[in-house]
Amino acid sequence: MRNRLAVATDRVLGTPQQGNPFGLVEALLGLLGGFLLATAAVSAYDSLEHLHGTSVTYGQTAVSLIALWVGFAGSAIAASRLRVPPAAAESDAAVRRGTGSVIADYGFRLRPWPDIPLGIVVGVLSQFLLVPLLELPLQPFVPHLSQRLGGPANQLLSPATSSGTGGLVLVAVLICVGSPIVEELFFRGLVLRALLWRLRPLGRRLGPILSIVVTGLFFGLVHFEALQFLGLAGFGMVLCLLAWRSGRLGASIVAHMAFNATTVIAYVITH
Repeated sequence: MRNRLAVATDRVLGTPQQGNPFGLVEALLGLLGGFLLATAAVSAYDSLEHLHGTSVTYGQTAVSLIALWVGFAGSAIAASRLRVPPAAAESDAAVRRGTGSVIADYGFRLRPWPDIPLGIVVGVLSQFLLVPLLELPLQPFVPHLSQRLGGPANQLLSPATSSGTGGLVLVAVLICVGSPIVEELFFRGLVLRALLWRLRPLGRRLGPILSIVVTGLFFGLVHFEALQFLGLAGFGMVLCLLAWRSGRLGASIVAHMAFNATTVIAYVITH
């Protein structure tokens, strides 16, 4: 009975991912490079804005996100393509490199069923149930917690809203489409799979569990939001679980999109 259930689950969700023997070094370089590029891009944008006497209030958000994504996506693509020549395909070094395809190396694909409905349900429930539950212990210690938790969203969306519909639409697309795609490729594709390979000696259960926990914590830390850390880390672990169990990024990308979209929609409704 158990074997039949496992086979049926694999047919619906897919096969759990096994990990990649590469990616940790590239991930660290991509993280560092992304933040350096974002800092340089914002400085260049501010200089051009001052030089031309113009002011686009949401411009900093747009250029910083895009520059950060260059580092994230670039590191994943580089890790996949830095492989040994075909002549050395039978050597031990060959297994330490990627195939050159982000689809094969990171499971960067989407199945309409079950990825889309599953992702939407997981993203919305994570936003309205998981995150509030994880942030509940902060309530007695942080005055006006709900207002302070909404601070990052206000900082991202308020300038765009004040610039009109076009600015809001642009920032919403970046947040609801761009961020989920790039961050899933980086965190659940590059980082998680590298950890799954490195932690294989710990066993079939403990290895994936630690990989999911560490990647989720890393995801929360990289956002540099102290009050939102528990919620982001918890949601990151849920996304890792989706990506690991299905062997692809489709469901986690959709869940991430739904999670971010609920934030944008809630902001628009309340403002």
